[in-house]
Amino acid sequence: MQEDGALDEPRRRIALLSALAGFAMFALGDGVTKSTAGLWPGGAVGALRFSLGAAVLCLILLLREGVGGFRIPRPMIQIGRGVAMGMATACFFTAIQWIPLATVIAIGFTTPLWTAVISATVLREHVPLRIWTTIGLALIGVLLVLRPSFGAIGFAALLPLAGAMAMATLMILNRQVADCTPGLLSQVLVAAFAVPVLVALAVALHLTGDPAFHIGAPGWPVIWRAAVVGFGATIGHWLIYHATVHATAATIAPASYVQLPIAITVGWVVFGDIPDWLDIAGIALIVIAGMRLMTAPASGRHAAEQHQH
Repeated sequence: MQEDGALDEPRRRIALLSALAGFAMFALGDGVTKSTAGLWPGGAVGALRFSLGAAVLCLILLLREGVGGFRIPRPMIQIGRGVAMGMATACFFTAIQWIPLATVIAIGFTTPLWTAVISATVLREHVPLRIWTTIGLALIGVLLVLRPSFGAIGFAALLPLAGAMAMATLMILNRQVADCTPGLLSQVLVAAFAVPVLVALAVALHLTGDPAFHIGAPGWPVIWRAAVVGFGATIGHWLIYHATVHATAATIAPASYVQLPIAITVGWVVFGDIPDWLDIAGIALIVIAGMRLMTAPASGRHAAEQHQH
């Protein structure tokens, strides 16, 4: 990959626009997910979305590589990836239905910081003091944006934080199989192993008898929304991949923050979620922490690599 300085301006502009469009697709997809509130439980919507996505990915892999393309290198780690993705998806999809969209997306941006925490505490990797202070800054932001949700729904407000931590675990496990799992196979495996986790979680919550988790037959409004979210995510990932072909990660990463103004706008206009000044302050602190992480020395960023939705 060429350095940004070696890229001509048109290519860099195309790459940035492609990345912005890709991340915008994610935020709009989250808005569609939020619109399923009251129609079907969030965890069940996540299970349906991943079931549709896994089926499409398996078909693509079959057409491209045949039956031989389906293999499971390091199976225990692949299963762990699926569990982490399933937990993260269940948390995020449920949280999006209950909590303002911008709050959930903002907390999702703390994933690289939790990756650093796991690297330091579990893997015993060295994490510089700069990263620890950045984590502290982000935590203050998280407390600010969760404040109204915690007051309204109690500990359920911690769902997006649990989802970010689960996603951080996925990032750690991704590193363990990156050298033996091609990109398409990696997507197939994580989706395929996430589906049974999501189904099991949805059924377990259904069996609690809580009306909020009751799973009836999904109507077409739920099915087409899940299909739109899955299709949009696929297009978004393709656009971001296209961007990485033409520019470095340093150029692409800041584009991910386009999700926040979109989420605030959609939440305000469509769902009536109007952020107050403490919400804005919390989101700003999370963004500052994320930008501070991006500008950290390479040795500090290794343990807190940037995630893409």
